[in-house]
Amino acid sequence: MEMPNGSSKNVMELFRLDGRRALITGGAKGLGRVIAQALAEAGADVAIASRTLADCKKTANEIANSTGRHAAGFAVDVTKRDEMQKLRKEVESTLGPVDILVNNAGINIRGPIEELSETDFNDVISTNLTAPFLCSQAFGPPMCERGWGRLINLGSIMSVIALSARAPYASSKAGVLGLTRVLALEWATKGVTVNAICPGPFATDMNKQLLNDPAKYQDFVSRIPMGRWGELSEIGGVAVFLASDAASFITGSALFVDGGWTAQ
Repeated sequence: MEMPNGSSKNVMELFRLDGRRALITGGAKGLGRVIAQALAEAGADVAIASRTLADCKKTANEIANSTGRHAAGFAVDVTKRDEMQKLRKEVESTLGPVDILVNNAGINIRGPIEELSETDFNDVISTNLTAPFLCSQAFGPPMCERGWGRLINLGSIMSVIALSARAPYASSKAGVLGLTRVLALEWATKGVTVNAICPGPFATDMNKQLLNDPAKYQDFVSRIPMGRWGELSEIGGVAVFLASDAASFITGSALFVDGGWTAQ
């Protein structure tokens, strides 16, 4: 395959991430854990960050042992600007400059709007939207200075559709898609792409209350053309693609991994 600089690579080589360093927020479990594993399997060294250091170190050790890549865990509150700047210095001193940032950390508080508090709303917005802004602000400009970077935000099908009792979450994920598009435009000429992965229902801890309620589970399945929830393993390849040179001309896009839900 002919590359922009005139060189050529085997198409499979375009997906390799050898020599790259990735930071995954909320990477100790769920979709973040799967994405971190996939990036390491593709050749990247990975930094796992969340509030709980023990969980991050455990996940990092498992990834390092199974892939042979360097992996490290870091404790951080992604909603605080000073902690993000501190995290950047810690990751750089341990693994080197970050080339791939995956803004995955997220929470969900469900309920009809008359029952939600202002604190409920603000907590979700802070973790799901403000944190990606702060993380991008800390790690994006250095990528631009180096002339190469990949920023991947975790959106949702609720970036573009609505479900009842999801006001905080849907608002935050719609904002993530807007943030993705703005940053893509700002950094388009600097070698940094910015895209979003928008999952549908996956069997994560965040969705346990739905998984454990047969009626709610079936209601969700009935909306998915493929007739099932996503398997965790089905998200990793998407992240590797967007993080790699195979996606070098894709920016400002949202890739929906939802079994066809948003195609209806």
